[in-house]
Amino acid sequence: MSQVKARLESLGITLPAAATPVANYVSYTRTGNIVNISGQISVDANGGIKGTVGVDVSLEDGVKAARICGLNLLAQMQAACDGDLDNVVRVLKLNAFVQAGPDFYDIPKVINGCSDLMVEVLGEAGKHARSAVGMYKIPLGFAVEIDAQIEVKDRR
Repeated sequence: MSQVKARLESLGITLPAAATPVANYVSYTRTGNIVNISGQISVDANGGIKGTVGVDVSLEDGVKAARICGLNLLAQMQAACDGDLDNVVRVLKLNAFVQAGPDFYDIPKVINGCSDLMVEVLGEAGKHARSAVGMYKIPLGFAVEIDAQIEVKDRR
């Protein structure tokens, strides 16, 4: 069993199926050992978390929304790595967007939900650079969207 798969099991985490694109784009692109993953919204099997953080979504639910995005990112990473997350060398950067109310400034705290998950699951390889930005609107009304750039092992 892969190390990351064992870590997921020990954390009680089951990854969702990798989402398929809803428009004219692909889930990820790969050039050499760099994979860019399209933005993943805070949607899950229960419908996810929609709304505006600081208005009708609490900080705590915003953190949960970012974690959901992280689970969706891990599912895309797994797809990009032919099913084996041990092929992730490093999460290079997360670009994170929070649908935030006009007086909500704890955007970095929201995104910690995803950042913490990356380190819990991938260990040192999960430590990353990031941007955390408040937005007026996120597609489909979801509370959070996050994309990622990762480095993966050679396919040789």
